Amino acid sequence: MHIDNVDLNLLRPLELLLRERHVSRAAARANLTQSAMSRALARLRVACDDELLVRTPGGYELTPRARMLQDELATLLPAIRTLFEGTSFDPATANDVMRVAASDYPLAILGDDLFPAFTREAPQMSLIVTPMTPTTFTDLDQGRLDLVLTPLAAPPNLRRQPLFAEDFVGVLASSHPLSGPRLTVDDLGRYPHATVAGMFPQQTIVMDQLERLGIHATAEVRVPYFTAAVAAVRGTELIAVLPRRFAERHLDAALRIVELPSAITGIAYGMLWHPRLEDDPAHRWMRALIARVAAAATGE
Repeated sequence: MHIDNVDLNLLRPLELLLRERHVSRAAARANLTQSAMSRALARLRVACDDELLVRTPGGYELTPRARMLQDELATLLPAIRTLFEGTSFDPATANDVMRVAASDYPLAILGDDLFPAFTREAPQMSLIVTPMTPTTFTDLDQGRLDLVLTPLAAPPNLRRQPLFAEDFVGVLASSHPLSGPRLTVDDLGRYPHATVAGMFPQQTIVMDQLERLGIHATAEVRVPYFTAAVAAVRGTELIAVLPRRFAERHLDAALRIVELPSAITGIAYGMLWHPRLEDDPAHRWMRALIARVAAAATGE
């Protein structure tokens, strides 16, 4: 079909339909009625000569052509927005949606300042935060996410900006048999651990370091959140190795913070994004906001 016969107003509904894989949700995101979005889908199917969304027992799935279009739109739409918006982006009047994936750790460190600043500076924008999952990098690559806050290294196809460094400490119950101010390598291997599985349940940054030191720690409790790891050590003999700032924020009379062997190294937190969003005005503003908040919260 010739470009002159294509209604470019269908690009936004197409983007939302492919992302949401659900007519009603896509309609709500576009501020359209469900019938209007259904009509848009029908027109898109004719324009693309493809079903795009196919109903299955588990919900709608994308056709191969739809997946290819989704990849292309992830690059095309930010470029179009930049072309027409230029540098005139104003967060005070913008209505963009920012989708960020992060664990509860960076949210605990940055959230007290980030969320108020976001709502104050961009009152009509939306911020959607989701947990890290095994598909997080794929979602970022395909445009379903805008930013990821993580200590993990960026894959070659993504950009990364450092935010702050963090070291680890041990968190024990106040009643724990280990009463000294510092844990030894033997201590770490002798007692069971409460570990944070995070994005990859079978591998954690801390457990990897312990393995390299020859410490075969038993992960007796494995949880998806840092807050759950703190709860797990209360009244038990579990050891939780956690980021220092997070541990300090959650310290109370039932817990103790202890130092770790110097061989346990820290991490560098950063934010990741796809290069296609490098010059997107809304994305640039969001990155600058997070960087500013991180500098103020951590002193880095």
